[in-house]
Amino acid sequence: MTRLLHLRRPRGFTLIELLVVIAIIAILVALLLPAVQQAREAARRTQCKNNLKQIGLALFNYQDRTNVFPPAYLSNLDPVSGVDVGPGWGWASFLLPDMDQGNLQTKINYNLPITDPANSVPAKTFLPIYECPSAPDVQQFTIPTTDNYDSNGNQTGTVPAYLPFAVAHATYIGVNGNGGVTGNQAVNDGAFLENQSFRPADITDGLSNTLFIAERSSTMSNTTWAGAVTGAGVIDNKTNDSGDTEGAAAFVLGHCGPHAPNNPLVFDADATSSGHIGGVNFLFGDGSVHFISSVISLTVYDALASRATGDLIGAY
Repeated sequence: MTRLLHLRRPRGFTLIELLVVIAIIAILVALLLPAVQQAREAARRTQCKNNLKQIGLALFNYQDRTNVFPPAYLSNLDPVSGVDVGPGWGWASFLLPDMDQGNLQTKINYNLPITDPANSVPAKTFLPIYECPSAPDVQQFTIPTTDNYDSNGNQTGTVPAYLPFAVAHATYIGVNGNGGVTGNQAVNDGAFLENQSFRPADITDGLSNTLFIAERSSTMSNTTWAGAVTGAGVIDNKTNDSGDTEGAAAFVLGHCGPHAPNNPLVFDADATSSGHIGGVNFLFGDGSVHFISSVISLTVYDALASRATGDLIGAY
């Protein structure tokens, strides 16, 4: 007798079972995503520290050749008004040979302003080593003519007129001290001042106690490695208030007090900030890099920002 074999059809998932599986997967993803994001941010923060360490090595190579650290930026001053009239090239541009960018530096005419057509190519060249990986993905930005023209389009002051100009974006700024960053740096107390180059011996507070380079995220304001763009202004990106514009020096410089680093309540275009949570990476004068928390004592923070005031540094 022939026996018929009946094969049972495989049983599939019911709709309820499928929904349960999807819900479990969604819960697991929700649990794992913050951990993944934290791991990525930790990697970006480490890369940012490595960038600053490379800048520190470049600063010391520059100092070995010249016996001084680079100036914040170089600019002539109008004899009547005292305002900067360029060329404005900044500290990061002087370090290019030590950042494996010697070929780029040969394309810069330091006698001409950053905005001169002859300098268009180098001024627009984005350099990843000068950009924190946690910063928003901005490689270039266009500088408006806010400071140089009135509402009718007429040139104001004695600063040469210029058209809107694109420059390479960057993240790192020289620490100017505790006062607000302005075109005239003579009265500030940091390690990077306009038209001034300091020797290690001039940093009498000690290289290990003095902030050299800080971060500024474009969520606060825009920065460029090229320098202080003559006639331009730095606008607070949080409010986009063109009526509250910092001077061109803020493109390459920042100040510390009276704001803590990365304070989310601060709307100050020339303050320090970062894409990291809870603080900012800083390069110290001895080449070390430290993450300084937003809850640092302002007294200690101000003391770290000065180069030669004799103040005592507490724990940070």
